[in-house]
Amino acid sequence: MRKVSLLVAVALTLGLMVAPAVMAKEIKVGGIYDITGPTSDVGKDYGTGAVAAEKYINGKGGIDGDTIKLIPNDYAYKIPEAVNLYKKYLSVDKVFVIQGWGTGDTNALKPLVNKDKVVFLSASYDGTLTDPKENPYNFFIGTDYSTSIRAAIKFAKDQGAKKFVFIYPDHPYGKNPIPAGMEYAKEVGLEIGPDQIVDLKAIDATSQLLAMKNFDPEFAWIGGTTASAAVIIKDAAKLGLRTKFVINCWGFDENLAKLAGEAAEGRAFGMVPVAPFGADVPGMKDVVASAGGQSYTVHYVKSWVSNLVMAEGLKRAKKAGKLDAPGLKAALETIKDFDTGGLTAPITFTPTDHRPNTTLTIYTVGKGGSMQKIQEVTMPRDPKQAGK
Repeated sequence: MRKVSLLVAVALTLGLMVAPAVMAKEIKVGGIYDITGPTSDVGKDYGTGAVAAEKYINGKGGIDGDTIKLIPNDYAYKIPEAVNLYKKYLSVDKVFVIQGWGTGDTNALKPLVNKDKVVFLSASYDGTLTDPKENPYNFFIGTDYSTSIRAAIKFAKDQGAKKFVFIYPDHPYGKNPIPAGMEYAKEVGLEIGPDQIVDLKAIDATSQLLAMKNFDPEFAWIGGTTASAAVIIKDAAKLGLRTKFVINCWGFDENLAKLAGEAAEGRAFGMVPVAPFGADVPGMKDVVASAGGQSYTVHYVKSWVSNLVMAEGLKRAKKAGKLDAPGLKAALETIKDFDTGGLTAPITFTPTDHRPNTTLTIYTVGKGGSMQKIQEVTMPRDPKQAGK
């Protein structure tokens, strides 16, 4: 140790010390996840994917020699706990970037994120977050919910639907895309029935489906997560409804068929912005290898991509000599047609539009519970729809 100190002293004396800017350091990243709360049915795999992605990125040299240190915590889908974690990450851990989770907490944190200038990459793909004039530090990697609901309605219309109903939880995650969906459904000439509210923790949706039965829609939107989506689908089958369901990306995954059984076959259609775990795309090799022989849902892949995009932004920010939140924000806004190896459609952010893309893949549940690809859909990137 004394020899090292002597060498450092000599180097300083001779002016040969390497500049601090090129010394390796640790980049701390806050992590807000739902591991035990009402969205833990999809949150657990997302959190696991984040930890695996951190290990992968660091194993590939990190951020040009700097190491990412993820500080993950479970907030159980409680907004006050998310706020407490946010404040702790800033005051104690001194982070300038956070990997976040839900729509309610992400929106609750917006004023703080904007004031403190913290880059916030959420698992909420809420379309209201995508206008940089209002939310300059919010980013995400999946097709936003408003674009997804329009794609779902277009699919229903193309299948010959004349009537449509919206089913969702009484929560910002469920409610925020509904105005966009309502507007688009009217635009394409669908008759809209009464909304039905189904809780994320629901174990029965019979009363809501009976209320919908007289209207008899060909298609309905489900804006919950996998567990509640399965309840709705099973109860619809029991009641003999003809209604088919188009489902948000957190309500359709590899577990849906396990929970809903045969009721999901040919009845459930998912709006999926990310390749399912194990899909035959180039980028999946590293994802599967990171899982250590375990099998996960598509939500693991979503988290992987979120961290991959964050790392790309950090590398660009470091190269520009601005490894801080404003620098990372600016760097992310230079990402154009970023290739995720087929894990998502190419991702682009600009200073005027934080929608990553407007492309998703529609899957259904086939015989035996497999996720079967139907078609890829790209919706128009209308500048007027950013932030809506």
